[in-house]
Parts: sequence; structure tokens; C-alpha cells
Amino acid sequence: MEHPFLILPWLLERIGLGEFAHTHIIVIYAWLAILFLLIGGKLCVRRLTMTPGKAQNFIETVIGGIEDFLIGIMGEKGRPFYPLIATLFIYILTMNWMGQIPSLTSPSANLNTTVPMAILVFCITHVVGVKTHGAHYIKQFMGPVWWLVPLMMPIEIISHLARILSLSFRLFGNLMGEELVVAVVLMLAGYFLIPVPLQLLFFCTGALQAFIFALLAMIYIGAAMEEAH
Repeated sequence: MEHPFLILPWLLERIGLGEFAHTHIIVIYAWLAILFLLIGGKLCVRRLTMTPGKAQNFIETVIGGIEDFLIGIMGEKGRPFYPLIATLFIYILTMNWMGQIPSLTSPSANLNTTVPMAILVFCITHVVGVKTHGAHYIKQFMGPVWWLVPLMMPIEIISHLARILSLSFRLFGNLMGEELVVAVVLMLAGYFLIPVPLQLLFFCTGALQAFIFALLAMIYIGAAMEEAH
């Protein structure tokens, strides 16, 4: 299948960086998402006022909504993780929506992007668990009674490792499927004839996938802070 036109590799080819562009295209678009968020965040901070306009009200509503949702899931003990969860949600959402813009692609449709984020959540989960409970954190892997330890511990370890696959492949699979559908539509209908309902659907599913990733991260970290039963 012929790949759709991507503007960043084309621009980099013009300045002699074509090989780098085609080898590291996912990294380039991930950097683009980071750059967009950095510039957008800087502009938002500079334009804060005591009497907010519509844009500031919208941003404050979104940020406040994420915080309220996190507290509702994790309780007050989850407040220190608000920057992490909000950053993951906004970053993944930005990458997901990039794929719906002609000449751009979604970095989250590649395992090289989703796996590191899943590993990050996995590592933070267990660091938090050890920091909260110390050596007693191992009790979460041992089951309710001592004689079930030989059975429960391998099952728990495998289930925790499977979280990496669950987080990364769920996000990757959905976004890759959307990328392929958009690529086929572009080839068949052209850049200016993309069905609007299809694009709106993909924008909604992109937001849903970002929400699910952030929600699972909250659940995993919150569970690590709970006492073993």
C-alpha cells in the first residue's frame, strides 16, 4: 500500500535530512507533539487573567475536570500524581488527534511510542507500592492465605507484567487501525474528500483511548497504594 504524503519528512528532505526523517519519523512527530504542547502551554500561561475569557474558561474546565476525576478515582492520596496523569492524557490525546490531520501521522500508532509510556506507568506503580508499604508490598502478590502463595504469586506477577502489553497494544492497535482506514480513504477519495462523520468518529475514539490509558494508570497506581487483603 502506498503511504500518504507526510509533510515533515518532505520538508527535511529539502534540507538534506531525508534519511533521518524516514528512519525516525515516529520520533519526529512525537517531538512535534511535545513542541506543540510546550508552545501552547507557554501561550496559555502568558495570557492568564483574573477575568478569564472563553478560551481560558475552557482550559481551566478541562484541567479542573481531570483533577476532579483523579481525586474521585484515587482519593486525596492520588493528588501528587495529578501532573503525571494529566500530562499522559493530554500528550496521548495530542498524538492521537495528529493522525487525523492530513500530512501528519500519529506517533501513538507505533509501539515505539506506546511501550515506553506503558513501562513508565508500570515502574511508577511498583515504586509507589514499595515506597508506600515497604517490604510489605509483596503481600499484594501472595494471595489471601499463605498456602496459596505458590499459585498466586506467579499469577500476580504475570498479570502485572501483562499490564504493559495491555496499555501499549490497546493504544497502538486502535490508532494503527484508524491510520490504515484514513490512508485507504485518502487514496480512494483524495485529501479533500475525507468523510466528515468518519473523521469525527476518529477524533472521539482518539479521546477515548487517551482517557482509557490515563484511567488505567490511575487504577494501577491507586491499587499499589492500597493495603493487601
